Amino acid sequence: MLENLRVLLLQKLVLLPYQEVRLDLTTDESKEIVDAAEKYYNNKLLIISSLSATDISIDSNSLPKYGVIGKIKTKIELPNGNYRITLYGLNRVEVKEYRNTDNILDCTVKRLYIQNIVTDSEKALVRTIKKLISEYMETNPDVSNAVTSTIANITDLDMLTDVVVNFLPIDETKKREYMNEFDYLTRANNLVKDINLELDVLNIENKVNDEIKENLSKQERDYILRQKISKLNQELGISIDKQSEVAHISEEIEALDLSDKTRAKLLNEVRRYSYTSENNPDSNVIRSYLDTVLSLPWNKYSKDEMDLKKVKKSLDKYHFGYDEVKTRILEFIAIKKNSKDLNSPILCLVGPPGTGKTTFAIGLAKVLNREFIKISLGGLSDSSELTGHRRTYLGASPGKIMQGLSKCGTANPVILFDEVDKIVKDYHGDPSAILLDILDATLNKEFVDNYIEEPFDLSKIIFVLTANDIRDIPDTLRDRLEVIEINSYTEQEKVNIAKKYILPIICDEYNVSKIKISDEVLTFIVHNYTKEPGVRELERILRKIVRNIILNSNNKVLTIDAVSSILGSNVYNRKLNKNHHIGDVYSLGVTPNGGVIVPFEAILTDTDESIKVIGNVSDSVKETTIIAYNYILSNAKKYGVDTKLLTNNSIVINALNYGIKKDGTSGGLAITTAILSLLLDKEIPSNVCFSGEISLHGDIFQIGGIKEKLIGAYNSGFNKVYLPSDNEGDVNEVPEEITSKLDIKYISNYDELFNEIF
Repeated sequence: MLENLRVLLLQKLVLLPYQEVRLDLTTDESKEIVDAAEKYYNNKLLIISSLSATDISIDSNSLPKYGVIGKIKTKIELPNGNYRITLYGLNRVEVKEYRNTDNILDCTVKRLYIQNIVTDSEKALVRTIKKLISEYMETNPDVSNAVTSTIANITDLDMLTDVVVNFLPIDETKKREYMNEFDYLTRANNLVKDINLELDVLNIENKVNDEIKENLSKQERDYILRQKISKLNQELGISIDKQSEVAHISEEIEALDLSDKTRAKLLNEVRRYSYTSENNPDSNVIRSYLDTVLSLPWNKYSKDEMDLKKVKKSLDKYHFGYDEVKTRILEFIAIKKNSKDLNSPILCLVGPPGTGKTTFAIGLAKVLNREFIKISLGGLSDSSELTGHRRTYLGASPGKIMQGLSKCGTANPVILFDEVDKIVKDYHGDPSAILLDILDATLNKEFVDNYIEEPFDLSKIIFVLTANDIRDIPDTLRDRLEVIEINSYTEQEKVNIAKKYILPIICDEYNVSKIKISDEVLTFIVHNYTKEPGVRELERILRKIVRNIILNSNNKVLTIDAVSSILGSNVYNRKLNKNHHIGDVYSLGVTPNGGVIVPFEAILTDTDESIKVIGNVSDSVKETTIIAYNYILSNAKKYGVDTKLLTNNSIVINALNYGIKKDGTSGGLAITTAILSLLLDKEIPSNVCFSGEISLHGDIFQIGGIKEKLIGAYNSGFNKVYLPSDNEGDVNEVPEEITSKLDIKYISNYDELFNEIF
């Protein structure tokens, strides 16, 4: 496959596949090349390298026959007009032709494909290279430990050779040889030789250093080192204060509970800092890095509250309900008494807004005597916000997790990932993929932030995630979570929350004595002025009432008439069935905001289509409508339906409540009933609603979201509900205050419903 690209010639710099470099472009030609690549070539360039740092002339005949396609990841136009770009190497290509126009190179390249069959010799080379790299890192503390985590999961030999070459401190000439070598087996064998050579050199250096140390007495060595340091400091402009600073930093690092590899890496950074002049910009970069690392709570943990009775009492004090979540926390504490190395739970609370998911996470941290960190994921698209930026970037910093740990000072806080279902995936990256490592108990013990570059243990952190809609959480991420569904609050639950939690908090905040509101008045407020699944609107209303009492009266005993005077007329009219017609039925649905009523209306028209459904509906609802229509058509005689009326006319079904997207198959029961109501000219009682999936044989199948649906039916004033028989067990989990006020009928086949209604 041939491809035309612009050519960017790098001076004394080599770009390999899987490598990222940052360049400042100052010439008009180079900026024109980059602009053209953005506009016409999908941000891609052919990158070739010149041996000379000064020769800028272009001779097409002397240019290499192989190159690397580079992808422009970022481009910034600096105030002086220059470009600062970041290039990422994609793959090698063979150059078929160069074209020089006004000193700007174009080319035609051919992609080179590698056979995917992996031989035993290739597997052996992969293992050999990884083993040599591990040995090389143990011998040379100057190499970042990040290379281990980078190559750990790489099994492709072609990719492995390029990634390892990027980390090795080899010169440009050698890198250019690797770039121009397409045969990955040859590259792999050469890489094994080069790593062995580097190991030999390092061993010789270490041996020479050991011999020198043995030959010099302690006094002689100290004297020589002091003299050398003094002379070097004079030449570099390093003050005695910096020497003291370096010594202090070294002592702090030695005092930290770190692995030997991490300590050696940090001490090497301290040595770099000590050799760097204060006038060198790298001095501030290194010092900032060291300050950040020293501020992290390496193996520092707060002591958990282990008294189960006290924890349960405190959890109940901070939050109403949440029995399943509270039980999970108590289980964790009970088991932790026997297993000190127990990994913390990773909980995902899924439910409507305003049900207290975030508040519970805050209260959990207080109950367990842990610090609390909140990270909002809503709208987050840049994965670097979680994993940090590499230090090579200007203004680099660690990710939000490391920043939070640095501020809280312990390695076992409660971290809340808020709105995980609203993560955005775009060209910046996929944060949900990063969360896979962070939230995997087997992987987060060795979490590596790009800025810190050293593994940090996250396994003792209690992660709590919140979401409104579980369908928007990627499946691979959901698999790592303990998902606990949080349902809407019933009216009685809202009354209890108002009495025990909201009103005391408001009175304490406003510094007034306790205001008494009876259950009757609270029920009136909840029933007539709130419709939300949570309690945020209820809190706002109660705050308004308390402020009015403080402003106008000292009477702190409230009546229904007083509430009506303060709040005005009823906000919500819960009766959706004011104007009821033949063909009108009500179905139950569930949204991220709780249970809702979905009215369906059906009419007969004279059109070409046999049946049509409208009103912001999904394909699954349209398919359910077709199933209902054909079921009625096949049973027309049994149900006394005039077949001519059915076949000579078109049925139009409208799903009202346009603010909600109707999705799923649970409306089948209601749609079937609406069609039969129209065809049999019989009105369905306005106090009845339905939910259930219907088959072509009239069987009624189990559906989900029962609690939310029944709460929605109760709140909207319905008193009779038809549900599938298979959902009887789910109804038993609904609070009795709801089920006792609803006449719930269970059916397994539509014949049962037909005989009762029609």
